[in-house]
Amino acid sequence: MARYIGPKSKIARKFGEPIFGPDKAFEKKNYPPGQHGSAKRRKKQSEYGIQLQEKQKAKYTYGILEKQFRNTFEKAARKSGITGEILLQLIESRLDNLVYRFGIAPSRSAARQLVGHRHITVNGHVVNIPSYQVKVGDIIGVREKSQTLEAITSSLEGRVNRFPWLEWDGEKMRGKFMTYPSREDIPENIKEQLIVELYSK
Repeated sequence: MARYIGPKSKIARKFGEPIFGPDKAFEKKNYPPGQHGSAKRRKKQSEYGIQLQEKQKAKYTYGILEKQFRNTFEKAARKSGITGEILLQLIESRLDNLVYRFGIAPSRSAARQLVGHRHITVNGHVVNIPSYQVKVGDIIGVREKSQTLEAITSSLEGRVNRFPWLEWDGEKMRGKFMTYPSREDIPENIKEQLIVELYSK
């Protein structure tokens, strides 16, 4: 599989921000990776380079490969509205991302693993496709047999309901996807307009 499984801190340093969450290694070395590190003088980036970097940052943040990312962009471009915002909304409504947002998993990569190992249900049916597009009103839950898994229970213990577009029922270990989030409700530091400009060339 072509998904990136290397050191995450190195990627975070490349983009200059902890895109995978709190990172002690990033805090220690908050400068670009490489032999010369902070001493290296970087050339001024071209407009294309800046747009490409923003797309790469979004792909690494959400753990999406190029083909899936482009397909999602094309889907967003066909809808009426602000393409960049719709792109982020479609990515946010992926099953792996929602498992992470609900707090069932501590990271998106852990969420993908839970989905792939058949621990997650959508409307009562097991779904093992991380890229599955959840629809508004769908119920995402933890499979009954999996509700005692330590990885899930420990993650849920530390959860806080930060997202107004999601509703969580702790007793039943399931949540409802209420509506697509507005741009203000998506905390990721992504300049989506640069990605739209890149793909529109």
